[in-house]
Amino acid sequence: QVQLVESGGGLVQAGGSLRLSCAASGRAFSSTAMGWFRQAPGKEREFVATISRGGGSTYYADSVKDRFTLSRDNAKNTVYLQMNSLKPEDTAVYYCATTRPYYSGSYDRNDYDYWGQGTQVTVSS
Repeated sequence: QVQLVESGGGLVQAGGSLRLSCAASGRAFSSTAMGWFRQAPGKEREFVATISRGGGSTYYADSVKDRFTLSRDNAKNTVYLQMNSLKPEDTAVYYCATTRPYYSGSYDRNDYDYWGQGTQVTVSS
C-alpha cells in the first residue's frame, strides 16, 4: 500500500515562504518520479512541479517558476517543495503524487497513480 503524507502547509503573508514535505512509503521511492499539484476552490487541479527519479531534473509550471524549488531526498523517501515570494493566487490545497514506476516526471495528472491527502496553503494579501 503506497502512502503519501504531506505536511508544512499553513497561513502566510504575501511575500513569505513555506516549505512543504511529502513522505512516501510502500513503494521503492527511487523508482518513481514525484510531482506536486494544487487545487483552488472552484478550479481544476493544476500542475505545479515535478522531479525525476534521481532528482537531477525538475520542471515547473510557469506560474511558479523562479519562486518554487522542488527537491527530493531518496534516503528519506521525501520530497520538498520550497515556496518563496508567495502570492495570494498561490492559495490552494497542495497535493503530492507519485508516478507509475519508471515513468519520467510529468505534468499530466494521468501519469500519477497515488496521491496524498493534501495540505492547505493560504496566502493573505
